[in-house]
Amino acid sequence: MPNKFNAERRHHIPKMRHFVRNWPEYESGLRNRGSLTFWLTPQAMQLWPAQARSTPGGQSIYSNQAIQTSLMLRLVFGQALRQTEGLMRSIFQLLKIDLKAPDHTTLSRRSMTLKALPRQCALPAGPLHLLIDSTGLKLFGAGEWLQKKHGQKSRRSWRKLHLAVDASTGHIEASVLTGQDVDDPSQVGPLLDQIEHEVASVTAEGL
Repeated sequence: MPNKFNAERRHHIPKMRHFVRNWPEYESGLRNRGSLTFWLTPQAMQLWPAQARSTPGGQSIYSNQAIQTSLMLRLVFGQALRQTEGLMRSIFQLLKIDLKAPDHTTLSRRSMTLKALPRQCALPAGPLHLLIDSTGLKLFGAGEWLQKKHGQKSRRSWRKLHLAVDASTGHIEASVLTGQDVDDPSQVGPLLDQIEHEVASVTAEGL
């Protein structure tokens, strides 16, 4: 039931107000929410290159800590692997640190072997088997409860969310939001353009 029912006979409760008395500190705190600080300790710089291995096999260039740091930044900023490589390079240039950033192929290969890596950062092992489908999203605007109360009908607004999901893990690999008049086959290309991993098969209704 709406809060304004029998509003004339209800006791009026004034809205609470909060007065900001330390406005400079309050405004500074709001600005600091968008600030970005990134630093590398001397210990982290020493552990960036991989330690020499005593067992037979190829020698890794980057340590597990370097791979995990890069993939965590990828998760925070929602970037692709190539963009993450460029981000790490630019950070080292701005900090004037003589370190190399792992390339995107190394990040993809090493992420499959790190056991301590969060699940959100892990990349699929092997080629992807994609499932592509779409769903309708209804947009609710202001005054929706008034329409139900008075029986007024208005034209509803809809959107379509197109998703590409990994069949083995259920992770959403790509997404596109379009209008309701856009057909599903036309969005297969834009979805595949967002995926850098190797794709083995694509399954979608109508293809």
